[in-house]
Amino acid sequence: MRQRYDAIIIGTGIIGSATALELARAGWKTLSIDKNPSPGYGSTSGSCAIIRVHYSTYDGAAFAYEGYFDWKDWAGYLGSGPDETLAKFHETGALVMKTEHNGMLATIIANMQKLGIAYEEWDAARIKQRFPFYDLSRFSPAKALSDPAFGQPTGGEVTGAVYFPTAGYINDPQLATVNIADAARRAGAEFLFNRRVVEIPKTADGRVAGVVLDDGSRIAAPVVVNVAGPHSAKVNAMAGALGDMTITTGALRQEVVHVPAPDGFDVMRDGMVTSDSDISCYARPETGNHILIGSEDPPCDPREFVDPDDYDTAFTDQWTVQAQRMAQRIPTLGIPHRRRGVVDLYDVADDWIPIYDKSCVPGYYMAIGTSGNQFKNAPPAGRAMAELIGACEAGHDHDADPLKVKMLHTGLTLDMGFYSRKREINKESSFSVLG
Repeated sequence: MRQRYDAIIIGTGIIGSATALELARAGWKTLSIDKNPSPGYGSTSGSCAIIRVHYSTYDGAAFAYEGYFDWKDWAGYLGSGPDETLAKFHETGALVMKTEHNGMLATIIANMQKLGIAYEEWDAARIKQRFPFYDLSRFSPAKALSDPAFGQPTGGEVTGAVYFPTAGYINDPQLATVNIADAARRAGAEFLFNRRVVEIPKTADGRVAGVVLDDGSRIAAPVVVNVAGPHSAKVNAMAGALGDMTITTGALRQEVVHVPAPDGFDVMRDGMVTSDSDISCYARPETGNHILIGSEDPPCDPREFVDPDDYDTAFTDQWTVQAQRMAQRIPTLGIPHRRRGVVDLYDVADDWIPIYDKSCVPGYYMAIGTSGNQFKNAPPAGRAMAELIGACEAGHDHDADPLKVKMLHTGLTLDMGFYSRKREINKESSFSVLG
């Protein structure tokens, strides 16, 4: 390992690895550093890895649609050989219930029409035809488990949904990250694991000078990129980069539930990604004929921001809440006594939209606040970050003139100012995710 690089990337999750790949493809000598033992070993490995294009913002939908084409041709994106074991995109489609909470999906439908993205409107009969075990009674608003009205119908039924065929999930999010890291290595990128960054020193004029590791070693680079996931706020503080940020990030604890599919239903064959704000849950098929259930974070559920180095990894009543909310829609759902699933962290920005940006510290960049909503965008995010870093290092004033990036597959233009650290909270955000 050399002692000087063009850029050091902190974090080897899906976004960090994609950033390393695109910088290496652009000719940069990069070193990616992670405290974990392998790529994608941290919060990325706990991702539900859902691929979807429906977003409440036009920019979010356009970005996700770009990413869809990379997942569709995963081997092509990677430049992988025929013998490489690759993650698989299960293109099941996604069914999103129309509710008052999501405005009956009017904004999302308008975004789909503007972008030319396929969708189908389903009425209640079509939903029941596909999922005959569904009870379409309305249960909103979501309630805490302690509420005496928890689980009681609130009148009427869900009358329709929208199906998005260009959606699904990745079978193994950690393998997908390893695939990207392997492609980055082929392009010349280097990786260093089981090492933690403890200092980001600066030159006399205030520019980043590289990093200091927990073993005392110093590695020089004029560019450092924070892609540290749930540790992003700690790394920003270490770099002294918080001064002009109007959007910040934090580590949010999350629980994901694994339960068996209803008897007689082959979820791997007939299931799909679902999003149901009436019961405040999303779900997708899981190996072994199981259903994976996540929360859409309704107001009644506590949001537990934690120290990413010290948090409770045991299941709580939140596991039960999510399982029972899904059982409102699927009365025959079996809820086992033994809790199974994942407890992990999201790196969450104030408005649940990520930050892809430079910082007030010369040479220091950020790709943060990505958890729960950006796994699907990793390939185009890597390309956008590489272009942003290259432009800024060549003298472009991104704060005064936000960079416009032409996307590879769709030809659409991405305004990187949408992801600025200095933006106002985006009120068009859904403030929730399909993790």
